[in-house]
Amino acid sequence: MINREWHLLSRPVGWPKPEDFALVETPVPTPGEGQVLVRNKYLSVDPYMRGRMSAAKSYAAPFELDKVMQGGAVGEVIESNAEGIAVGDHVLHFLGWREYAAVDAKNAVKVGPTAIPAVTVDPEAVPLSAYLGVLGMTGLTAYAGLLRTASFKEGDVVFVSGAAGAVGSQVGQIAKLKGASRVIGSAGSDEKVKLLVDEYGFDAAFNYKNGPVAEQLREAAPDGVDVYFDNVGGDHLEAAIGSLNQGGRIAVCGMISVYNNTEPAPGPRNLARLIQTRGRIEGFLVGDHYDLQPQFVQEVGPWVASGALKYRETVVEGIENNLEAFLGVLRGDNIGKMVVKL
Repeated sequence: MINREWHLLSRPVGWPKPEDFALVETPVPTPGEGQVLVRNKYLSVDPYMRGRMSAAKSYAAPFELDKVMQGGAVGEVIESNAEGIAVGDHVLHFLGWREYAAVDAKNAVKVGPTAIPAVTVDPEAVPLSAYLGVLGMTGLTAYAGLLRTASFKEGDVVFVSGAAGAVGSQVGQIAKLKGASRVIGSAGSDEKVKLLVDEYGFDAAFNYKNGPVAEQLREAAPDGVDVYFDNVGGDHLEAAIGSLNQGGRIAVCGMISVYNNTEPAPGPRNLARLIQTRGRIEGFLVGDHYDLQPQFVQEVGPWVASGALKYRETVVEGIENNLEAFLGVLRGDNIGKMVVKL
């Protein structure tokens, strides 16, 4: 059997180009002791992957050149040399960007109806792909960033940038479910703005391409904001600081607006306002908050199964289109979580 996998050939400068990558055919790996062979069914593509294509020092090791890249994946076990995981089980793991993976059992998490322990969630209501998004790392990012990093409390006014994306859409809905007094989102198209209000229940939303972000935010949140969940950076961060209420909190999850810059992006020009508001800005990584995973699944799983928390996926078919799906995330083509179905 042949395994197809994506390799990084050169480190992109600015926007990634197709020639920086190659889809390579390799033999299907043989699982060793304590490993399982997984036929991947869904692969995740995420903005943070752009950072790992650079050699710059960061919180995660860069992808190695001429080797397969990594990312979230969920698939079916077709061979097992490990206790506790059987053929036919479905597992979540981190060896994406490929069709088959030999995964250490200690790094595989059982999902779906065979998961132990697990919240009983109807597998028909929650498909496997959801464990890469709304019930996976994406969902935990939203949950931990809002509730722990931003110290959300009932009655807060919450502003979310990149709000139609996989993380942002979940942040806004969790805030509403937890008793936010007002939730505002920004997105890059009128279609996404309509989705935020009509489907996800945001109180207000605006298209950041239709005018200065600071002006649109002031109109949408005339009484200011208590929490800003930042997925974008740039003018969104500056606008949020300008509208921050006393004691406001800013959780920095991502800054997709600067990921492909070849020159340093200018910082917010109004940081002094944090002195007046006693505001706080804190960055976070989901990897520091996996202790919340059981609580997250216990609370969010039933919301997803019941439809109280809605989610969208943009599904791209075929591993040959994995790179284009990733580039689509950087362009903002996706609504909700971008996944690749194999």
